[in-house]
Amino acid sequence: MAEYEHICHTFEPVYDERSKILILGSLPSVKSREQGFYYGHPQNRFWRVLAAVLSCQVPGTIGEKKKMLLEHRVALWDVIESCDIRGSSDSSIKNVKPADIGAVLGRTQIGRIYANGKKSESLYNKYIFPETKAEITALPSTSPANAACSFERLVEVWGVEIRRELGSYWR
Repeated sequence: MAEYEHICHTFEPVYDERSKILILGSLPSVKSREQGFYYGHPQNRFWRVLAAVLSCQVPGTIGEKKKMLLEHRVALWDVIESCDIRGSSDSSIKNVKPADIGAVLGRTQIGRIYANGKKSESLYNKYIFPETKAEITALPSTSPANAACSFERLVEVWGVEIRRELGSYWR
């Protein structure tokens, strides 16, 4: 089993003042940290699911990913600023320092927060909700570890939530 390593989040949240929804992961995986951006593992379905929900092409570059998020008023970040973790195992997370989600909420029009999976939801509720009092809704994880949930099911569940929230901002 991998040794515990202290990890500090090394990339910024993606948002602007027009952002309407916030999607939170837990902490970037090893592959994401290597690539320097969110959901970098090739088997993670996040970018494919979001592109399908937003009816656009799957972005390839970091620039294309940021552009897709911002054009559709979607903010993206993680719950954890730093922690101890074994590899990419969310179940091994300990010694959490939460990210300052409240700062992003104060600079945006975010009306809804979504967790990419149950672990993100539980970390948010434990470390961040007491400060922000902003509710979070868990969506099924796009991680390859959540193989029981098909791509089609992810698109269906994520689509219902995200399209409802974006409402008149739908492009």
